[in-house]
Amino acid sequence: MLMPSIFGESLFDGLMGFPFDEFDRQMRKMDHQLYGRNAKHEMKTDVREQEDGYEIDMDLPGFKKDQIELNLENGYLTITASKGFDKDQKDQNGRMIRQERYAGSMQRSFYVGEAITVEDVKARFEDGVLHLNLPKKEAPKLPDKKTICIEG
Repeated sequence: MLMPSIFGESLFDGLMGFPFDEFDRQMRKMDHQLYGRNAKHEMKTDVREQEDGYEIDMDLPGFKKDQIELNLENGYLTITASKGFDKDQKDQNGRMIRQERYAGSMQRSFYVGEAITVEDVKARFEDGVLHLNLPKKEAPKLPDKKTICIEG
């Protein structure tokens, strides 16, 4: 018997034991292990290489600009998004039956190289998408290896 769905998900998925093919089951299991119940909230990212740099677009739906933090340390660019809502607030319109809105924090890191500085990273946030532009920079060359002769 098929059950009606709300927002594209059956309320009884997982309870009724509907058969899924093995690949789908393993992917769901892996997502759950990596992201917990909030697997659908991962920070989906597109990275495009241009001639002079890289463009990164990251989906952060439901976040505001002041809830996103960018840090650059030891060649790693870390993007953190966090938000919460007041759990003590009571709903005057009735009791909560299903809650799917996300509260918490997410974080992703990308190695961009140690030659990139904070001034090099250009960021803007619009319509729930974080847009980043990073230039291509080569790390400073190490001096060539020189052999030292030992006297005696």
